Amino acid sequence: MYDLLITGADVLQLEGQRATVLPRHCIAVAEGRIAAIAPTISPGLATTTLSARGMLAIPGFVNAHAHTAMGLFRGVVEDVAVEAWFNDYIWPMETNLTDEDVYWGALLGLAEMIEAGVTSVADHYFAMDEVARAVTESGVRANLAWAIFSGPDEERSLARSVQFVERWHGAADGRISAWLGPHSPYTCTPDFLARVALTARQIGSGIHIHLSETAAQVAQSLAAHGKTPVAVARDAGLFEVPALAAHVAHPSADDIAIMAAHAVAVASTPKTEMKLGIGVAPIGTLLASGVTVGLGSDGAASNNSYDMLEVARLSALLEKHRCQDAHAMPIGVALALATRGGACAMGLGGISGELRVGLAADIVLVRRDTPHAQPIHDPAANLLYSASASDVDTVIVAGRVLMRGRKLLTIDRRRVLREVARRAARLAGRPSTRVAHYPEPATSDA
Repeated sequence: MYDLLITGADVLQLEGQRATVLPRHCIAVAEGRIAAIAPTISPGLATTTLSARGMLAIPGFVNAHAHTAMGLFRGVVEDVAVEAWFNDYIWPMETNLTDEDVYWGALLGLAEMIEAGVTSVADHYFAMDEVARAVTESGVRANLAWAIFSGPDEERSLARSVQFVERWHGAADGRISAWLGPHSPYTCTPDFLARVALTARQIGSGIHIHLSETAAQVAQSLAAHGKTPVAVARDAGLFEVPALAAHVAHPSADDIAIMAAHAVAVASTPKTEMKLGIGVAPIGTLLASGVTVGLGSDGAASNNSYDMLEVARLSALLEKHRCQDAHAMPIGVALALATRGGACAMGLGGISGELRVGLAADIVLVRRDTPHAQPIHDPAANLLYSASASDVDTVIVAGRVLMRGRKLLTIDRRRVLREVARRAARLAGRPSTRVAHYPEPATSDA
């Protein structure tokens, strides 16, 4: 007996560089996993039947790098250089955050993600107990890391992060995994990174870190340490455990070889990089070198949305532009980066990210009865290049329906919007203190 039966859907399959569709198929779900995919399955075998006639069934999108609660700062600062964005605005404003702010900000971001078909997220932020609480209530999957910085409080911060991992890893019926989150080599000393790496090995945790976001970061690392941020991380031992590196917009050939040799996954966040004008990860080169790549949104303070379909589209277009080659990043590759690639980057490879028997039933149903989605010559092309996040109709995680007919079933949307609006003005104030310092480009005297 099945718990859920989806009938009449066109089912997206991603194999290699190809995206194909199984027309008018059924998907049966039992105990949170896909139990069968077939042209016909008797409704009498299922407790609940859900019609998906005319819809496209796809694996849930995976957001491989986000700061989910940063939606609280959406639109506060625009059109400034990345150094000012951090030092003059975001990091001062983040000192205003309370734990409750983070909770409501996380729910805001998770509601947006579910409405955009995101079923899993790798989140790296503060007050992560509150993010874990929001994730538990929302029903999504999440890999959570509490951001850690060097400084007078670093040992207490590391101990708190260890306790967080011990509390939450495997929680919410296995939907939550918890890793350590050293912020970056420019905010953490090599000695502290080495202690984080040793701790990760001792407790069996992975690492989620920002690496080589800007050319200035790489230049300063070379000046200070004689090596790139990627090499600093390797030499500190961070790559001796599962590692997820966000951004990596400026890797050298040696950096790419290091990451490939150590099975480091990269989360590319092209919209943030484009918006801040700092350069974008060379995804095609990384993939060709054997590096696992997923896609991320980063925070909505820089990206302005958590729309992973938009991120996949931008990634494909940017790679074609970068290579001056229309063949670069075919449709199947771009869609796989936003699903299976992100799942592998988060440590969910073989669990989620594909519509395949035995894997988790993380399924999204997309409507195609709108002018911008017709006619349908190529369903995968329509999805990548024509569809909108608002076309997402139904979202299912581990067999549980989180949204149906665009109605959120696990989050009180109205209350979240009301709570966020109530906090907005206070959070936008800019005190004189800040979370950390973002490195600025070196200037030379005339």
